[in-house]
Amino acid sequence: MVKRTQNPESEVRSFRRILIVRLDRIGDVLLSTPVIKALRDAYPESHIAFMVRPYAREIVEGNPYLDEVIIYDRSGEHKGIAGGFKFAQELRRKRFDIAIALHPTVRTHAILRLSGIPERVGYDRKAHFLLTRKFPHTKQFGLKHEIDYALDVLRFMGLEPKDRALYMPLNAASERKISEVLKEGGIKDSDILVAINPGASCASKRWAAASFAEVAEGLIKRYAARIIIVSARVDKQFADKLASSIKGPSLNLSGRTSLGELASVLRRCRLFISNDSGPVHIGCAVGTPVIAIFGRGDRGLSPRRWGPGGDRDKVLHKSAGCEICLAHNCRVGFKCLDSITPGEVLAAAEDILGSGGRDGR
Repeated sequence: MVKRTQNPESEVRSFRRILIVRLDRIGDVLLSTPVIKALRDAYPESHIAFMVRPYAREIVEGNPYLDEVIIYDRSGEHKGIAGGFKFAQELRRKRFDIAIALHPTVRTHAILRLSGIPERVGYDRKAHFLLTRKFPHTKQFGLKHEIDYALDVLRFMGLEPKDRALYMPLNAASERKISEVLKEGGIKDSDILVAINPGASCASKRWAAASFAEVAEGLIKRYAARIIIVSARVDKQFADKLASSIKGPSLNLSGRTSLGELASVLRRCRLFISNDSGPVHIGCAVGTPVIAIFGRGDRGLSPRRWGPGGDRDKVLHKSAGCEICLAHNCRVGFKCLDSITPGEVLAAAEDILGSGGRDGR
């Protein structure tokens, strides 16, 4: 349900064709999915489309509150100035009444302006003069969760969303494939499945493989858990290192699943343990409890803004006393990550899985 805000500066208008735009990473797109539901509640008869990069297609394709998914391929057919202009002309022919840009970039704002969409709402940075209505950008302060920052744009428009739930569609083909993959891996429906993601976009976000291995071995010993290792193809080296370090059976699916298939894997798990990365939010969207390991503590990159949001989810994060995070150029040996112990992760896992072991589950 969406209510109208009482903000006298907000003007609620009727829109027949609505475009939502988010061209950054998969986690960012997933954290914006509550916006889709809120707009559908407010405009039940309108045509609502979501514009994403190709790698994020599966995050929104199949969403029941969307009428259309539009792919902007800036590395392929829409590459460069000519490709961007061509895409803008294609967008113009769709005759949207309003575009809502949830992440500010010069390219996004320029394309929306070139597409001739009459109402363009977004943040007051990155060529914001190309927008028609600007909302103050304060994300860098990390005062709230990214879900709420996305929903604040709708509040600025005069709407008051009530639902913060993420949504990730599950498709039948992915479900069938993962059922077969797990069966071939010797996994039974009765097994306690725990997925582990050792990958992340930066070294400042990656907990040590040896620590993940110790956690995996503890879960195998205590719960007879079946460990499934997942990661993007670019992080396969970290996943392979983890797989070779675990003293016990594990199923290494790193680089072998699409986003839809990953959602199908995580849906079947009792627990998902991951570095700070997009798959954390896929786990949340399919209802799997998550333990997220965070390193960087900058206000705009902290768990307060990017952590998992479920009632049973856990965040492990410690400060190393750094005023400014140098990310991959860290000068203190990623102390913030190394100070998190396998014992602390296992304790968090016990809070979720329960105190029973092999005979008490």
